Amino acid sequence: MRTRDSLTHRCARWRLFYGLRRQIGLLILLLLAVNMVGGQIRYSIPEEMKKGSVIGNVAQDLGLDLKRLRSGRARIVTGENIHYAELKTDKGILVVNERIDREQLCGEITPCSFSFEVILENPIELHGITVEVLDINDHAPVFPNKDKHISFEISESAVVGVQFPLQSAEDLDVGQNALQDYILSPNDNFILTQHANPDGSKYVEMVLQKPLDRERHPHFSLKLIAIDGGTPQRSGTVNIDVTVLDANDNAPVFNQSMYKANVMENTMKGTSVITVNATDADSGSNGLITYSLSKMKGSAADIFSIDENTGTIYVAGQIDYEKDRKYEVRVEAKDHGGLTGTSKVIFDVVDVNDNAPIINIMSFSSPLSEDAPPGTTVAVLNVKDADSDKNGQIRCSIDGKLPFKIESSLKNYYNLISEQHFDRESVSDYNITITATDLGTPPLSSSTKLHLKISDVNDNAPLFDKKSYSAYVTENNPPGISIFAVSARDSDWNLNARISYLLEDTDISGSPVSTYVSLNSETGVLSAIRSFDYEQIKQLQLTVKAQDGGSPPLSSNVTVKIMIQDQNDNPPQVLYPVQTGGSLVAEMVPRSADVGYLVTKVVAVDVDSGQNAWLSYKLQKATDRALFEVALQNGEIRTIRQVTDKDAVKQRLTVIVEDNGQPSRSATVIVNVAVADSFPEVLSEFTDFTHDKEYNDNLTFYLVLALAVVSFLFITCLVVIISVKIYRWRQSRVLYHSNLPVIPYYPPRYSDTLGTGTLQHVYNYEVCRTTDSRKSDMKYMQPMSQSLVSVDGAGADTPEVDKQFSGNCSQMSTLVSDKFNLLVSIFSFFWYLFYSSV
Repeated sequence: MRTRDSLTHRCARWRLFYGLRRQIGLLILLLLAVNMVGGQIRYSIPEEMKKGSVIGNVAQDLGLDLKRLRSGRARIVTGENIHYAELKTDKGILVVNERIDREQLCGEITPCSFSFEVILENPIELHGITVEVLDINDHAPVFPNKDKHISFEISESAVVGVQFPLQSAEDLDVGQNALQDYILSPNDNFILTQHANPDGSKYVEMVLQKPLDRERHPHFSLKLIAIDGGTPQRSGTVNIDVTVLDANDNAPVFNQSMYKANVMENTMKGTSVITVNATDADSGSNGLITYSLSKMKGSAADIFSIDENTGTIYVAGQIDYEKDRKYEVRVEAKDHGGLTGTSKVIFDVVDVNDNAPIINIMSFSSPLSEDAPPGTTVAVLNVKDADSDKNGQIRCSIDGKLPFKIESSLKNYYNLISEQHFDRESVSDYNITITATDLGTPPLSSSTKLHLKISDVNDNAPLFDKKSYSAYVTENNPPGISIFAVSARDSDWNLNARISYLLEDTDISGSPVSTYVSLNSETGVLSAIRSFDYEQIKQLQLTVKAQDGGSPPLSSNVTVKIMIQDQNDNPPQVLYPVQTGGSLVAEMVPRSADVGYLVTKVVAVDVDSGQNAWLSYKLQKATDRALFEVALQNGEIRTIRQVTDKDAVKQRLTVIVEDNGQPSRSATVIVNVAVADSFPEVLSEFTDFTHDKEYNDNLTFYLVLALAVVSFLFITCLVVIISVKIYRWRQSRVLYHSNLPVIPYYPPRYSDTLGTGTLQHVYNYEVCRTTDSRKSDMKYMQPMSQSLVSVDGAGADTPEVDKQFSGNCSQMSTLVSDKFNLLVSIFSFFWYLFYSSV
C-alpha cells in the first residue's frame, strides 16, 4: 500500500510539473501573439476570465495611437461570438465582455478560438483578430449514472476471466485536462482493464480474476475513480455494488410454448386479457419465479403489462386496430438464481367503428380563372376510412347551395366539378365544405373546407375617382416637391389591377409637359421638376393615363389642372419719375401754388397679382414734411399748405411704394421739386442740386481731358492773336511814317466784296444748362451789325486816310476783342463744367 501511495504522489507531482511547463509554454505563445503586428492579430487567453480582464493591447499591436482609434471610431464588427470581447477605444485595449466557457463555445473542438474584425474609418482600415481560448481544468470527470451507483448480480459459479463492462466517465475539458486514467479500489477478486476506442476515448472493464465464494463474500462494494491530468487534478467516482448469487441449475418452464387471445380495440386500460404460467424444478429461492415482458415488437411495450407474480397480462395502453391488427409479445419467467424461460403471446385485435373518414386533397385548382366553363374539375379528393367492412364505406356531400357538385371516379376518389360561369367581381372566392360520412353504427363523418379563389381576367379598365382634378401649387416652389396625387381603381385583381400612371405627351408654352412635372408611375404622385413662376405661367393642364398590367392592358384618362398660386416675390417697380444715375430731374412748383396743388404723380406697378399687387404710397422723408403729402392709393404728390417765399427752392422727397403681400416688398423713389416762379431762379440753385448727384468716373475723365484740350487751344490762340496784333501795330507805324499811300487791310473773313463796308455778324453768347442734361448748349442771340467807316479811293495822303487807317485798326481791335471774349467764354464754360462735376 505504501508503494502504491508513493507511486500516486510521484504521478501527481509529475502531472503538476507537466502542467506548469504547459502553462509557461502557453504564456510564451501569448507574448509572441501580442508582439504580432499586422492585418491579423492572434491572442491566447484562458477560459473563465473575469469580465473586464485585458485580452490584449490592440492599439500597440496594430501600431496605432489612441487618437487614431477615437477619430476612426474603432469598433468591433462582423465575426463569430463578438459579444465575448469589447474594445476600449479610450485605452486601446481589448477586454473580456462576457464569461467565456471554452466547453460551451467549442465543445471537444481544439484548438478553440473565435474571430472578429476591428474596423476604423477615415481612412477605412480592417484588422482581423483571433482570440484562442485555452482550456483550464474546470470540469471533473463525471459518470453518466445519476445515482452514482452500478449494481452487478454475479453467480458464484462465474468462471475466472469473465468481463463486466463499466460505464465510462466524461470530462468536458480537452488535452491534458481531459480524462486520463481510471482506478479501481483495491480488492482480491476483480481487476480493471482499460481499452481505447478508435476516437481516442477510453473505456474500462472489470475482470474476474479469482472465483467468487458467496459464503465468504456475498457482497462487494467497490469504487471506480476517473482522474484527469489537470492542475489541480480533478476526479469523479462511482460506486460498484456486486451481489454474489447462489448457483442455480434449473430454469423455469412455461406450460405452453405459445398463447393466443382476442382483444377489442379501444379496450379500457387495466383490463386483463390472459394469464400465463411457468414452473421451476429448483427449490427454495431458486424456485421462485418472476414474470416480465421482453423482446416486444413495435409499440407493444406500451400497450401491455404483466403481473410479475401471477403472470396475468393487462391492457396498459391504447389499442388501435388501424395501427396494429396483431400484437406479439414475449413473456420471460426468471427464477431468483438468474435463469429464465420464455414463451410467446399473440393478441388479435377486433375492429370497431372508431375512425371517421379521412379526406385528402389530391389536386385543387385554386385560383380558378373566372372564364372557366361549367363542368371544370376544381378538385380531386381521396377519402379513406381505416375501419373495415361497412365501417369503411363512404359517401360525400357539399354543404350549402353552391355552384358545384361531387362525382365519384375511381375507388375512394371524388371530383369536385363547377356547374356555372364565374364572375370574380361579383364573387371573388368560395368557401366549400365537403362532408364524408361512413356507414358504420353509429356513423362517423368528417369534413374539409376548400377556399376556392377565382382568378381575375382583365375585363375592367381602371377608373379614376373623379372626372377631373384640380391642384394648387405656390410659385417659387422647390424642385421635386409633391403637388398632387391622382388615384384610380380597378375592380380586377393582381396584375390586372396593378395600375401604372403615365403622363400624356403635351406641350405647355412650347415645352413638353415632362419639363414641368413628373409623375410617379406607381403612386400617381405629381411632382414639380422646376420652380414655377406665376408671372410666366399661371396654369398647367395635363392628361394622366391610368393603365393596368393586364394583357392586353386597359386604360383610362383624366385631366389635371395645376393652378400656380402667386407669391409676393416681386417688389414694386417705379415707372415715373424715371430714376437715372446721370441726370437730375426736378418738378417745378410755382410759389403761387395753392393748397392741394398737384406737383407730380408717382407711378408704380407690381407684376404680382391679387393683394400682392395692391400698392400703397407713403412719404418716407422730405425736406419739408409740412409742405407736401403723398396720396396713399394713387401716389399723387400735392401741397398741403400755401407755398411761401421762405420755402427753399430745392425740395427733396423720398417716397416708398409698398405692396400688400406677406411679407410686403417695397421700392423707393426720390422726387426733386424746385419751388420757383421762373427758370433763372431754378438755374441759380442748379449748382446746389448738382452737388447732390454723383457722376461716374468716365465722365469726369472726359471732362478733365476736354478741359486740358480747351486750355491748350486757348493759350495757343491767345499767343497767336497777341503776335498778330503786335505785327499789325508795327506795320501801321511803318506806313504812317512813310509817304506811300495807305491801302486799307481787310482780313479775308471780314472783307466786304460788295463794297458795303460792313463786317460779318458778331454774336453774343449766353451759356445755359438745363436741369435734365449734363451737356452744354449754346444759346444764340440775335446778330448785330457794325458798319465800317467808308473809305474814299481817290484820296491818297489825306487826313481821311489816317481816319480810315485808324478806323481799320479800331475794327481789327474790336474783332480781336470779340474773338478773345469768345474763347474766354468757352474756356470759362468748360471750367464750370469741370467744377460742377468734381
